[in-house]
Amino acid sequence: MNQYPWWKNALIGLVVVWGLIYALPNVYGDNPAVEIQAAHGASVDRATVAKVRRILAGAKLPYKRISRVAKGIQVRFARAGVQLRARDLIGQRLGPDFHTALALAPADPSWLRMLGARPMYLGLDLRGGVHFLLRVDMHAALHKALLEDARALRRALRHHHIRYREARLTKAGILRLRFRDSAQAQRARRLVARQFNDLTIVSGAHGALRAVMTPAAIAAKRHYALQQNLTALRRRVNELGVAAPIIQQEGHSRIVVELPGVEDIARAKEILGRTATLEIHMVDSKDSVAAAMSSGPPPGTRIYYDRHHQPILLYDRVLYSGDDITNASTGVDPQSGQPVVNITLNGRGAAVNARVTRRNVGQRMAVVYVEVQSHLKRNNEGVPMRGPDGRRIRVTRKIEQVITAPVIREALGGNFQITGIGSIRQARNLALLLRAGALAAPVSIIAERTVGPSLGAANIARGFYATLFGFLAISVFMAVYYRAFGVMAATALAINVVLLVAVLSVLQATLTLPGIAGIALTVGMAIDANVLIFERIREELRNKNSPQAAIATGFDKAMGTIVDSNMTTLIAGLALFWLGSSSVRGFAVTLCLGILTSLFSAILVTRALVNAVYGRRRRLARLGI
Repeated sequence: MNQYPWWKNALIGLVVVWGLIYALPNVYGDNPAVEIQAAHGASVDRATVAKVRRILAGAKLPYKRISRVAKGIQVRFARAGVQLRARDLIGQRLGPDFHTALALAPADPSWLRMLGARPMYLGLDLRGGVHFLLRVDMHAALHKALLEDARALRRALRHHHIRYREARLTKAGILRLRFRDSAQAQRARRLVARQFNDLTIVSGAHGALRAVMTPAAIAAKRHYALQQNLTALRRRVNELGVAAPIIQQEGHSRIVVELPGVEDIARAKEILGRTATLEIHMVDSKDSVAAAMSSGPPPGTRIYYDRHHQPILLYDRVLYSGDDITNASTGVDPQSGQPVVNITLNGRGAAVNARVTRRNVGQRMAVVYVEVQSHLKRNNEGVPMRGPDGRRIRVTRKIEQVITAPVIREALGGNFQITGIGSIRQARNLALLLRAGALAAPVSIIAERTVGPSLGAANIARGFYATLFGFLAISVFMAVYYRAFGVMAATALAINVVLLVAVLSVLQATLTLPGIAGIALTVGMAIDANVLIFERIREELRNKNSPQAAIATGFDKAMGTIVDSNMTTLIAGLALFWLGSSSVRGFAVTLCLGILTSLFSAILVTRALVNAVYGRRRRLARLGI
């Protein structure tokens, strides 16, 4: 007779019950919520919870409950409209020390949460939001690194008393050095070999050298630029107040940014693509600006312009920059009523600031805003121009503007204010960029896709009904063609879908529209194993075998074919995951997991059902197949 031992039936039953429990949270849906997280040394405690309750009660905004989560506080609401009003009000009342973000909180009951059962995350195409594909300007990153090497090399040459006539960086990334004689050139060659591991001398004779960056240094600088940009973008997205964003590397020079639920798309684009930072210079008050503009600035100085387009002469040397800023917040000057940005420096920046301001009381210090902008080059008709390779040509422009140049009245420490900012919005954006840190290299948005919440809900409904109708059509076909065995195959197929959803939920995978397509494809493919088994059973019956022997032989002989066919599909799914983009990977994950669950359901679950119906019958005359 065809029977499983009791422990195997119990194990299959436990797996099915486990699948039902961990797939169940996806049925309850989500509640609109607001998440509140602490920033810049603040903490979320009971006083914060009480303050949030008072804010909501004062504005008469109803909420379901306030609960503590891993990163702060979560407030649940019944409607999205109340959620939006509460986010704006809480963010305004709590101030810049807290981040407020829109979120979707699972509405599943508490007993499921106690078991650790959580629903799947919904991707951007199902939840709504904006998708950006950013390209990192690696040429600009390498050029910036070469500029730093050139400055360091000039200082080293002066320190070692090596006289040079020229130390210039070309657009091609070559550092040209010219010396008075060959002896000085040889000393410089030894200096580069000893102190500058990033540079190598490619040629040189008769008092001239040409240095370029080594391949290993180029690879390291590219990797650093990409990783630094990823870190800075994550900080900026946190400042924007976005819950569950996706920021990940794609390829060697691209970054994918997905912001679910973002409404102010223009501000998101503005914040993500800007490479703003600050530089602090001393003002040259000894030389005339007019003379410098007519005959050229004196050595060690440069002409800058303020926001009123007035020239100002500054020393080249950067005292400290945005890298030394640990916090930046907006405020209002009580005397003038104008917006200001309050700056907090780290230990190094505070020490430099104290030393410089103590020595230069009565002199002027300038705060220079530096930003690198990248945009498409267009012709006279406004059409983007393309290069010989067919790609669009991008032009990079560096903006350096003096925000303010006040007179130093007294020695400063690690805190000071930046005044002279145009509007409160500009002050907020500047503070956000300074808190998040500057990008190591400019980025440009090369692809953008926006999905509204209503379109996301429509995608969920269409995907659900497509999977449901496919399942019903397959179930009807199997029931008509294979009768009782077809009904058992349809039951196993339903269990397969439940198990697949449960596994995705346990792994906290992000379900996207391609992922739903993977589930629908799994429904169609999983039944193939049952078809192979049932046709093998029919063949054994035609060979005059007994019904019980036909069942046992059909399952046993079809096993190898089923495993082989699914393994080939699994290999293709793994290749898609390895080489595909983010959306393709979502499809690949669902496909691979669906193959594994379909093997379990088609072989073990179907066999257990067949055993339960026919296995105990000693005298079985015919099969319902």
